[in-house]
Amino acid sequence: MTNQPLLIDFLLFDGFSNMVLASGVEPLRAANGLSNKQLYSWRLISLDGGTITSSSGIQIGTERLAEIETSPQRLFVIAGFGARVHLTPATSAALRRAARTGPVLGGIDMGPWLLAGSGLLDGHKATVHWEELDNFAEMFPRVQTVNNRFVIEPNRICAGGATAALELMIALIQSDYGPALSFDVTNMFVYDTEADRRGGRGAVHIGVAERSPQLIRSIDSMRAHIREPLSLDRLSSTAACSPRTLSRLFIRELGVSPGQYYVSIRLSAARRLAEETRMSCGEIAESTGYSSSAALARAYSSHFGTTIRETRSQRFK
Repeated sequence: MTNQPLLIDFLLFDGFSNMVLASGVEPLRAANGLSNKQLYSWRLISLDGGTITSSSGIQIGTERLAEIETSPQRLFVIAGFGARVHLTPATSAALRRAARTGPVLGGIDMGPWLLAGSGLLDGHKATVHWEELDNFAEMFPRVQTVNNRFVIEPNRICAGGATAALELMIALIQSDYGPALSFDVTNMFVYDTEADRRGGRGAVHIGVAERSPQLIRSIDSMRAHIREPLSLDRLSSTAACSPRTLSRLFIRELGVSPGQYYVSIRLSAARRLAEETRMSCGEIAESTGYSSSAALARAYSSHFGTTIRETRSQRFK
């Protein structure tokens, strides 16, 4: 990846779902916030620019597609109620022009219907909102319709409704920046009620808990012991596995060691305290398990590429 943010455009049509749009944008926002880096940027656009009205009547301002000068890396078409009405010669011509500028094309909810109707999914695997899947397959025989929640091909991406869009974005974040960040983004949005009944904290990665309950238990323990960090032996004991097994689980599932992931949890807690409180650096260090403010400052700067003072100045200016 380059140092420039990965630019993603969301092309909206009247009748789009606010929940679908949020499921597309919010994981990107979370990835930026959790990493403290501008990994992604995004624009909301439409064919004619101006105000677009969602299925619930909420209006959102957009930029005009034809006036966009910088081509995005990915362009997602989002349509919902009334998508068939939007499939006009003008729409198809605009989508084909946008495709020629080189972005990976995606469709979410009923967005794939507009892409398919413009001939842009011919020969590709694709999915659409589950209520329209059979109609989609019948209407577009040149498209390889699949009953999947989302589909990722080298230059085409499709997803069904809002939850499928969320899962898609998390999968893309993992592909772009690794499993540890995608795991953390998942924790922002997907809450595991079963873990709550067990006394666990937060959410679980989609599919990870079933494969690695030891991993989830150890992360629960990390979050519960930020002020006084646990050793690898203690963590593995809590997870009911050996230290070697736990280390292998973290490398396999998240691509980092238990120690590295533990540090990221503690430093994220330090950043929240810096942003949301007026605690001194020494108090933040004590609250996050660092022996001194100097030790915290070194780790914080190395991890986030900025200082606690700079973080705080942006928050309390």
